[in-house]
Amino acid sequence: MLKVKSVYEPKHKDDGLRVLATRYRGRGMKCSRYDIWMASLGPSERLLKTGDGAANRREWKKRYRDQMLGLDTREPKNPVIRNAGQKFTLRLIKHLAKRQNVTLMCHCEKDASGCHRYILLDLIKSARI
Repeated sequence: MLKVKSVYEPKHKDDGLRVLATRYRGRGMKCSRYDIWMASLGPSERLLKTGDGAANRREWKKRYRDQMLGLDTREPKNPVIRNAGQKFTLRLIKHLAKRQNVTLMCHCEKDASGCHRYILLDLIKSARI
């Protein structure tokens, strides 16, 4: 099972593998709050800087999806590689979630509906294995 929550919510035995999906771990964040930190699943630094404000939220979500799927970048030294995004990681998490609980976490509040973890959840669910 795949689910999402804030890294600040209490740990629960049903969380399974706790994945911190943020670009930055956070100052003072104890490693015991998560099992693995996957910075590459968090919004890029450039995208984080443009994430404020509801007016551009739709565009921000699109740019984050494009980032995860590798649609906004190319490997300049190897043009044959077209998957500069995280498609393989998304598939891996989906595969793991079929066998155990996986919880995607970030620093946002518990009920932050605009958080990237919900976009990430949708991307993982729709990933082809």
